[in-house]
Amino acid sequence: MSIFINHDTRLLVQGITGRDGAFHAQAMQGSGTQVVGGVTPGKAGQKVGAISVYNSVFEARAATGANTSMIFVPAAFATDAVYEAADAGIELVVCISEGVPTFDVVKLMAWLKGRKTRLLGPNCPGLISPGQSKVGIMPDLPFKPGKVGVVSRSGTLTYEIAWQITNAGYGESTVVGIGGDPIIGTNFIDCLSAFKDDPQTEAIVIVGEIGGSDEEEAARYVRANIRKPVFGFIAGQTAPADKRMGHAGAIISGGSGLAADKIKAFQEAGIEVCFEPAEIATKLKSRL
Repeated sequence: MSIFINHDTRLLVQGITGRDGAFHAQAMQGSGTQVVGGVTPGKAGQKVGAISVYNSVFEARAATGANTSMIFVPAAFATDAVYEAADAGIELVVCISEGVPTFDVVKLMAWLKGRKTRLLGPNCPGLISPGQSKVGIMPDLPFKPGKVGVVSRSGTLTYEIAWQITNAGYGESTVVGIGGDPIIGTNFIDCLSAFKDDPQTEAIVIVGEIGGSDEEEAARYVRANIRKPVFGFIAGQTAPADKRMGHAGAIISGGSGLAADKIKAFQEAGIEVCFEPAEIATKLKSRL
């Protein structure tokens, strides 16, 4: 099994006729993902490679039976694209767009509450269940089918962690990049809960970073609910206070969000902390 996506994932790409949308739609299709259509208003009837383009998500879903959507739409229009996908009945929406206004996401999350649509992102690299489906912009090389679930606030660091897991011979069940913005649709606990219930996932890796309190909340959840081995890595351990480091959410402010506090929370929850990505292989071998 896996979480959120699998062999049955049928993907639409919103913004498919743009440069990035076209490139990644065809890359995902080349990876084996069922990319069943794309959406760009006013461009119905066109094709991107072998992928048909539709005017709206309603039209595309009716024609293709899509259950997942990936958004490559400029930040100013990204939340409108999510509203459209959710209103059309799409079950999982992955929003790659960066720079989406935080208040727009706050309003969107309030509107999504109680609906069946799960939002991943915005400003995230997506997710991959190796050998089954990829709904994201990550390269294929670091990943292979296996039994370790990964959830990460980082993008490229996720690939490095996955490469270490793959080289250690374990592979991954699903790797989820949740994004580093202050407000996101799917958080650590959502993924941890899904990994807890997934029989294929025998161990979990959490990749956090400075800023906010999400990692501390994840640690409390792990302590109370998860009996599988859990490993953690915190990025930004040497970052100076009050300096933004990469993501909008990765800033230490008011004495909170420190790497040391997150590491302490992990250790108190029984999460094995890795201080370098390369340590993950050794720690996995000691527990699996």
